[in-house]
Amino acid sequence: MGHTHFRSAIRGALTGLASIAVVAGAAFAVAPQAAAAPAATSHHGVANPYSPAYQHGYRHGVVPTRQQNDKMNAWAAAQPSATGTETLSYGGGVDGIGVQSGHSKVYLVFYGTQWGTQSTNANGDLTFSGDPQGGAPVAQEMFKDIGTGNELWSADLTQWCDGPNVSAGATSCPSNANFVPYQSGGVLAGAWYDNSAASPSAATGHQLGAEAVKAASHFGNTTAASNRDAYYVILSPHNTNPDSYQGQYCAWHDWNGDTTLTGGAVSSSYGDIAFSNQPYNMDSGAGCGVGFVNSPGTLDGWTMTLGHEWHEMMSDQNPAGGWTNHTGSSYDGQENSDECAWLSPGTTGGAANVTMGTGTFAEQASWSNDTNSCAISHPIVGGGSTGNTVTVTNPGSKSSTVGTAVSLQIQATDSASGQTLTYSATGLPAGLSISSSGLISGTPTTAATSTVTVTAKDSTGASGSASFSWTVSTTGGGCSSTGQKLGNPGFETGSASPWTASSGVINSSSSEPAHSGSYDAWMNGYGSTHTDTVSQSVTIPAGCSAAFSFYLHIDTSETTTGTAYDKLTVQVGSTTLATYSNLNAAGGYSLKSFNLSSYAGQTVTLKFTGTEDSSLQTSFVIDDTALNAS
Repeated sequence: MGHTHFRSAIRGALTGLASIAVVAGAAFAVAPQAAAAPAATSHHGVANPYSPAYQHGYRHGVVPTRQQNDKMNAWAAAQPSATGTETLSYGGGVDGIGVQSGHSKVYLVFYGTQWGTQSTNANGDLTFSGDPQGGAPVAQEMFKDIGTGNELWSADLTQWCDGPNVSAGATSCPSNANFVPYQSGGVLAGAWYDNSAASPSAATGHQLGAEAVKAASHFGNTTAASNRDAYYVILSPHNTNPDSYQGQYCAWHDWNGDTTLTGGAVSSSYGDIAFSNQPYNMDSGAGCGVGFVNSPGTLDGWTMTLGHEWHEMMSDQNPAGGWTNHTGSSYDGQENSDECAWLSPGTTGGAANVTMGTGTFAEQASWSNDTNSCAISHPIVGGGSTGNTVTVTNPGSKSSTVGTAVSLQIQATDSASGQTLTYSATGLPAGLSISSSGLISGTPTTAATSTVTVTAKDSTGASGSASFSWTVSTTGGGCSSTGQKLGNPGFETGSASPWTASSGVINSSSSEPAHSGSYDAWMNGYGSTHTDTVSQSVTIPAGCSAAFSFYLHIDTSETTTGTAYDKLTVQVGSTTLATYSNLNAAGGYSLKSFNLSSYAGQTVTLKFTGTEDSSLQTSFVIDDTALNAS
């Protein structure tokens, strides 16, 4: 409709002062005379001028390229008292956090449109047309497999701990500490393709941290408690250079509150956010581990660095509050996996293939204080377990009705013979309980949908869990409450409530007339970089069919017929229902409808997010929304 200037005039006063400048960090070459730098450094600095963390304190646990590692070792060997000790000590915690002392939740974030077209393979893994080496599904399978198949590579982590009973400077854990548990049953909690925009060609540390905070929101982890054991791996696409990694390093990890991040700390209202920078390091060839363990070993360095950073995050979640080397000398500031970087296969503590439940992955060893060595396999400690694994059989989704008795026997197996399993459960529907032998029984009293997690534990302390949904409907399965469930569905009150909307979105302009009535929700239309959102939480009654619909009009000044520059994403919770763009522009409104019956008994958030690039406006106009239960 060509009304970009009109739109800017209306909204310019509201948003003109909201721009934020981001200053990208520069990569520094190290001059030979830098070798005179002092050996004593803070937690945010290193003395070795050839370390990729030199003058980049946020690059915790950084994996140098093999060539850079050689330079680091040569410099360290030339220093007085260079040998030092590899023993790690406890940093006292940051914000009360030292290690991940619960079951780790790993979220893989595929950052930017350069990953290409998303598909799903037979294993349920996301795959991408812009992933020439096939790294994405392998990353997902690796994190699914950790803690399965009796693998003891990750058992090295069980020696580390945190909590009020662990003193700063400690080099071992007291029995009453909070130990890292063995990660039975895998740690992958989710994978997300963030294709809302292209990944920067060289993302800064701040931008990577901001993407992690965005991912926390996407996955619904919006409290400090939900992020206590969460970890966000930011995977940049092929042919990008995040934080100028090429020729320097292969990956690092950090947390959002690190003030040394290039561009500064990243604010979060969701608690502390642990994340890593995982470049598409196959682009660096042998320097980042291609062929290090296997031949051709294209993904050797990929899985090694993914595993390296996860190990270090687990033992030092908010660096450097966990376990690091504080002795100075050649190990200054290093974490458990740093001290075993690039040890050749076949040597003591060298990299090796680790066989897990369904796959085999090249991994690197990690340092162990209790054995004073690098370990590629380690007994489970901390909880007194002997390395056996407990596997709970997932019974699948369950449905019941209020007032009808249920009986469900949970099954589990233990890799150690002669063990008695004790069962427990969380999230059971009201009226149900579980016996110590694993029998869930009782009579449901309340219509709702809940996530049930059943855990089986043996006498050694080894345990396994399985989670599944359980929907309880009203007697006879009928709909408990029919009709429209959205408030202010046509925005006719002239204000957002009970919607939550960006400033200026609720609109009565003749330039974008409503589908009916006087008001609509006009998103974007600035012709400059901008994001608008409109959302409302709604409860879908148990036992009901639910239909979500709205009318959408799109007009644009974009002239291309092949590129989606400006986008509108429609979500229920963290699930994307649809994405529209400037390519869908058309005259008049069109009706969009979605079946949300699977969310019956739940309270969900319906959300529209409009994003616009730096030029040529696109307007997304929404009206006459409805969520009808029947």
